[in-house]
Amino acid sequence: MSHTIETEKCIGVPECVEACPVACIHQGKGKNNNNTNWYWIDFSACIDCSICVQVCPTQGAILDREEPTLQKSS
Repeated sequence: MSHTIETEKCIGVPECVEACPVACIHQGKGKNNNNTNWYWIDFSACIDCSICVQVCPTQGAILDREEPTLQKSS
């Protein structure tokens, strides 16, 4: 199972990108509804290590399950 970054909760701080051991987190194009950068997780590459959850400064922005409807992927 993969993790999910909720596009509209993400504030664009790349702590998760830097911490991910398999480089499965990527920056999305443009801004989200909060006018911030945002990131997304490649579900097929995620190894479910939860490091992203631990380093994310935004409580609740990363879910410990795959929720494609909450995460844009480009």
